[in-house]
Order: sequence, then structure tokens, then C-alpha cells
Amino acid sequence: MRLNRLRLQLVLVVCIFSAATCLADWRQFRGDDSSGVAVEADLPTEWSDGEAPKNISWKIALPGRGLSSPIVIGDKVIVTCGSGFQQDRLHILCFDAVQGTKLWERQFWATGRTMTHPKTCAASSSPCSDGQRIFALFSSNDIACLDLEGNLQWYRGLSHDFPNCSNSLGMASSPIVIGDTLIVQAENDADSFSTGLDVYSGESRWKRGRPKRANWTSPSAIKDATTGEKYALLQASAGVEACHPKTGEVVWSYKNGASTIPSLVVAGNTAYVPSNGLTALRHEAGESQPKQLWNVGKLGPGTASPLVLGKNVYVLNGAGVVNCADLEEGKIEWQLRLEGPFTATPVATKDRLYYINESGVGQVVQLGGEKGELLAKNELILGKREPSDLVQATPAIANNALFIRSDSYLWKIAKTN
Repeated sequence: MRLNRLRLQLVLVVCIFSAATCLADWRQFRGDDSSGVAVEADLPTEWSDGEAPKNISWKIALPGRGLSSPIVIGDKVIVTCGSGFQQDRLHILCFDAVQGTKLWERQFWATGRTMTHPKTCAASSSPCSDGQRIFALFSSNDIACLDLEGNLQWYRGLSHDFPNCSNSLGMASSPIVIGDTLIVQAENDADSFSTGLDVYSGESRWKRGRPKRANWTSPSAIKDATTGEKYALLQASAGVEACHPKTGEVVWSYKNGASTIPSLVVAGNTAYVPSNGLTALRHEAGESQPKQLWNVGKLGPGTASPLVLGKNVYVLNGAGVVNCADLEEGKIEWQLRLEGPFTATPVATKDRLYYINESGVGQVVQLGGEKGELLAKNELILGKREPSDLVQATPAIANNALFIRSDSYLWKIAKTN
């Protein structure tokens, strides 16, 4: 009897572990750890959208434009949109990840400035989640916190408190959650700052002035190799600062400049920063500045952020060329030209890279040989929303599926045939 009970317990543990692995979340821009990598995901390499769909589980028309990435929490897919002539209607939508049915939608009026460049819109920042709450930041600097059923928990209009916090092209930094603090970079040419908000109330725990220059990069988290504590990495034109998420206190800083569009990526205790090309930084205990491991000028990214997978870093430059470099020295090992232009950052599984260009062409790069091989090119049928339907959002990976959004649609791509 005792042996049978132990066997039953073991089976339950295995089932729970398998379910957890299968239902891995993607809770923010570039995934839970901001890496853009879902190693165990089993994704298709080919898909088609049209009269004879292939590996398209569902396709949903959206009520407004958006550059924000979808996020996935359990069986829920969350996406944000902006609509109206002045982009002042803000949408947060939740869909069933399996069937694609809409579970709920919430709409809000923007309280801040909604003027943006024609190519972008109000819904340019990706939402994020701590697994219990959804935080949706818009270009108007409005932040809505909802529970997973769509009930409003709090709403914060940063422009109400700081009316000069804006720029003429639109804001686009995506927030992250570290512990019980929401990290927001509201950086611009005027009243530029970053802030840590209490996830329960939306109140500011700290606010720090930042370089007065428009900045569209997103924060990332890095774990201290000595203490195991997580810090927030804030990238801007002046460089990178690592700060305590709960207090905003700066732990270390890199002051040699950095890009204001593609964001850094963290692998282990090393940050790969778009700075003077690409620069690898590692902080050592007790130091006020990180150690520069290497810098390679030819590894400067275009709009897409770099991605680390295995022993390599992959950088997509402005000409649509993928550069693969080793992590030890930044030595370029191979290059591969893709069909662009690109705004979205690539995502990856164990041995494949997925690039989606602005026209909706998904290009799958197979790894494992002497150089990357273009395995497939797959087109999505875009809509006709003005000024034009584009794919500028970074995809999400969850439940063995690839979730892609354009200005007009949201797709779930998974093995169905």
C-alpha cells in the first residue's frame, strides 16, 4: 500500500512538472528573463496564412494599433492597442491561449500626451505581469494595473504628476517587475526620470532623474553573482546604471554611452550592451564600475536588441545582416543576410532563431552547423489599417506556440498539421 502511494505521489509530481514546463509563461518584453529565449519550446518552422492555413491555430482582428508585444500568463494572452484619431483610447485585451476567444477587454481614456511618430502609436510599450497582476504602460504615460480577470486594481497617469514627461515621437520603453516593484523608464528630452512603483498601490517608492534625451530602451534585471540579489539595469544615452529595485539606489554605473533604441541583454552575470558597437560588461563585488570584457564596433545593432543563445551573441544590424559572435571575445564567427526591414527583436528556441520583419515575413535560422542556415521564410497576410499594417512587435513564445501581433491582427502559430 505504501509503495503504491509513493508511486502515485511520484506520478503526480511528474505531471505537475510536465504541466509547468508546457505552460511556461512569457510575462514581459522578451520573456520572463528578458532573454527572448524559450529553450524547450517546440515550434513549427513553416506556417502560412490564407485560404489554406498551415500551422495557424487562430488569427484575431484587433481594435487598434500596437507595437507592444503580447504576453502570456498561463492560458491567457494579453495584448494592448491604441485607437481613435488622436490615439487616446487605450485597450487591454485578454484572449484564451488555446481557442483564441476573447475573455475580456478593458478600455481607458489617455490622460497624457498621445502625439507620436506616424509609424508608432499609443500602445508601444509591452505590458508585463507578476503572475497575479497585469501592468499596461502606454505612450501617454498612463499605467493600468488589472488582475487576471480584468478588474482594475489601480490607475496612474504619470503625466498628471509630471506634465513635461513626453517627447514628440512617442514613448516606447517596456516596464519590468522585480519582486514587488514595477520599474518604469519615463525618459525624454524634458522631465526625464525612472521610477519604481509599488505593485499593490501604484505609488512611487523612488524616482530618479535621468539623462534628458529621448530614450526607448527597456530595463532588464541582473542577478548579483555574490549576493544573489536582483538589480535593475537602466540603459540610456549616457550609459547603464544598476540600481536596487526597491530603493533606486545606484549600485554601479557604466558611463561610456549606450544606444537609445535597442536594449541590452543579460546572460548570467554579464550584460551585453549596445554601446560603441557591442560591449560586454561584468560587475565585480565592491566596484562602482563594471569591468569591460570586450568591445566590438562592428557588432552595433539596428533597431532589434541583441540575443544570447548558448555560447554566442546574435546581433541584427541596420542592413538586415545577422552577426554571430562568440561570448568570450566578441569575435564574429559568421554572418547571414535576411529580408528586412526589421523593428522586432528576434526570439529563439534551443537551436533556432525566429526573425519577423515589418512586412510579416517570418525567417527561421537553423543553428548547429558552421554557420546559420536560413531554413524557411513564411508570410503572414497583413491588414490595411492606415498608415499601413506593420509587424513591429517582438513575438512571444509560450505553450509551444509563437504569438505574433501586427497593427491589425494577433496570430497563434503552433504545430497543427
